[in-house]
Amino acid sequence: MQADSQTLFFDAAWLGTGWARDVRVTLAGGQIAAIVADQAPRAGETRHGWAMPGLPNLHSHAFQRAMAGLAERAGPGADSFWTWREAMYRFVGQITPEDLLAIAAQAQVEMLETGFTRVGEFHYLHHDAGGRPFADPAQMSAAVVAAAQETGIGLTLLPVLYSHSGFGGQPPSAGQARFITDLDGFARLVEAARGHAAALPDAVVGVAPHSLRAVTLDQLAHVPALAQGGPIHIHIAEQVKEVDDCLVWSGQRPVELLLDRAGVDAQWCLVHATHMTPAETLALARSGAVAGLCPITEANLGDGLFPAGAFLAAGGRIGVGSDSNVRIDAAEELRLLEYGQRLDQRGRAVLAQGPGASTGETLLRACLAGGAQALGQTYTGLAVGSPADFVTLDSAHPALAGHRPESAIDAWIFAGGSSLVDGVWRRGRQVVQGGRHIARDAIAARYRATMAALLPA
Repeated sequence: MQADSQTLFFDAAWLGTGWARDVRVTLAGGQIAAIVADQAPRAGETRHGWAMPGLPNLHSHAFQRAMAGLAERAGPGADSFWTWREAMYRFVGQITPEDLLAIAAQAQVEMLETGFTRVGEFHYLHHDAGGRPFADPAQMSAAVVAAAQETGIGLTLLPVLYSHSGFGGQPPSAGQARFITDLDGFARLVEAARGHAAALPDAVVGVAPHSLRAVTLDQLAHVPALAQGGPIHIHIAEQVKEVDDCLVWSGQRPVELLLDRAGVDAQWCLVHATHMTPAETLALARSGAVAGLCPITEANLGDGLFPAGAFLAAGGRIGVGSDSNVRIDAAEELRLLEYGQRLDQRGRAVLAQGPGASTGETLLRACLAGGAQALGQTYTGLAVGSPADFVTLDSAHPALAGHRPESAIDAWIFAGGSSLVDGVWRRGRQVVQGGRHIARDAIAARYRATMAALLPA
């Protein structure tokens, strides 16, 4: 056995193909070195409940965690994503790199505590107040990296190219000043971000053209080279107004236009893709790209419902993300994904794969694979050679009373939620114990001080 190896004993473990009982897992070098089922626990061996892989969070704007609950008062007219966005612009002007470190760390603690083990940070808060560039163009990215170092979460950093305020290269607004960069500046920013991310043992750096509103088609053509083989993420077709504006400008719908002009393939993640025709849905599924769904945020902003049933039936790939971080809960993202389809279709178990299939396991399996792909990872689940990123459920929790492991994932998603998460391991290190992150108290105290300064009484 290697010097840095350890063994853990689980009463049961979900290995992708199904549940195994009495499982001993050997960890070494941040990976799973061996898995053996039907074992007897050894004297003194650490014993845990029911284990499953940690879930990727493929889309986050960490700084928006600080806005949670602050944008829920009705305005003088109809409220929508677009009125929420103006509130976000007003809020974002205050945030310093030190503030962002505190906010991102708090968000990442909450992600880990609910079962997310890697996050895709779609990061567009680049510059100082008023849009003044920092001497280090990736100073704000460095704050996100520092938060990941502190919390232990896996990080896929996605610096954002944001140049315009609307289709066809419209000039940016004053509220967007901290986001704006041109291609040359963006290339320097990405290079600097890669330097910061190198401090993490398994960070991935990709790129994110913000949206077809925020980049021109000419700019978009240069993005794949900047990705250097890493993930490419883009917001697309989130709002009906966006679709209508794109049609007026180009004569095509956003997803249609992107698929036609950008060579979308498995390297890409199309975030939201809410408003698609059946033809777009089929074409996106056939492209191999991942649809990045954020059910809590999409519900909060009134975006609409993604056509998940048709997309999955066509072989499409999906993952989930916490987006605005108005509420961070891995199980709730999966639950709302299914519940939205139930409300739309007026049925139950809409996304389950056939008679007798577990809805929860279907959702988890799809979002593990799709989320990993979107974040530049190869998904293998709890298997030899895979990263030692996993979650344990508290089998003694009342929400699991009377359950066997075979119904545990359904109970986690549809009944108990995040309160069932007992432990979380990242690269073989336990970062959540008894449902609490090991650094929660210090990180929460710093977050409270930061919020007191940002939002004085």
